[in-house]
Amino acid sequence: MTSTINILAIDLAKGSFQVCGVGLDGVVVFNRAMSRTRLAALLADHPACIVAMEACATSHHWGRFAQSRGHEVRLVPAAYVKPFVKRQKNDRADAEAIAEAALRPTMRFVAVKSAETQGRAVAYRTHQCMVRQRTQLINALRGHLAEFGLVAPKGPASLKLLESALADESTDLPEPVRNMGSIYVEQIARLTEVIDRLSDELETSSKTDEQLRRLCTILGIGPVTAGAVAAFAPDLDTFDSGRNFAAWLGLVSRQRSTGGKARLGSVSKMGQTDIRRLLIVGAMSVIRWVVRRGGSTNRWLAALVARKPKMVAAVALANSERCSATGSSSPRTARMIWAISTKQENYRMA
Repeated sequence: MTSTINILAIDLAKGSFQVCGVGLDGVVVFNRAMSRTRLAALLADHPACIVAMEACATSHHWGRFAQSRGHEVRLVPAAYVKPFVKRQKNDRADAEAIAEAALRPTMRFVAVKSAETQGRAVAYRTHQCMVRQRTQLINALRGHLAEFGLVAPKGPASLKLLESALADESTDLPEPVRNMGSIYVEQIARLTEVIDRLSDELETSSKTDEQLRRLCTILGIGPVTAGAVAAFAPDLDTFDSGRNFAAWLGLVSRQRSTGGKARLGSVSKMGQTDIRRLLIVGAMSVIRWVVRRGGSTNRWLAALVARKPKMVAAVALANSERCSATGSSSPRTARMIWAISTKQENYRMA
């Protein structure tokens, strides 16, 4: 029976997996639940075939496992599987829908990531998690002390004011508040130490890794953004143009076009969130620099900043297509990333 199976569609989970085996004629041979141990044994013993899964949590691990056993792996985005679910949603219907979607000739698949690439993603997300936790603690401390008349501006830079107020014996604070404040300060100091160490590691990698060093030559891109591109973006040679890469990031305009009339709205936000956010943050830093300098040698950017709000200008700078808000098609950050990565060249100021 196993020799007649053309595709194994797996609905992933933690402990119980639904596996749908489809034959060469497209008929479902079996559709049953399996444990982790039985699934691993099935992939190890089954003759080479197509293994299809949704591109979700643990899919890259199972994809690497299946590839090491000689199978062809197809990871289908979850949004592309949903239209093939028939009637009620359950594990059996999901597994069958995955098989149906993976056999479509025009379907787009997600490349299986290596363990090294996912390791970079873990390092980046750990850094971002620590930054969020530190921000949460600082805001909590600011909120608590504001109830006793101690007000400080936002951001880590103002933490020294609160530390000095807590250490000053003349400050009118109840002793429990002073003790709790010292706990906050200690936790923030520990997180800052970890964040600085992770930032140093990212900066060191950006200097030693050729790909990261090349990306850091672009204005508005630093070690964190370069690390995010290396961790989350697929091989950029798979994109035909910089605009396709920008579309993958969700930076292109949302279309509502019909009848030959193009209707473009705001950016779609239908792509990789981390890289998109960092590109916009980096573009915002470039725009702040332009405003501080009172202009730019890039006439398009100078005119854009003069005419549009800063956030609109930042999104346009991060974008790489003709923007409905600006009417311009000048190359921007996303296209630069694609061009530099595919041509293996450093950024050169025009």
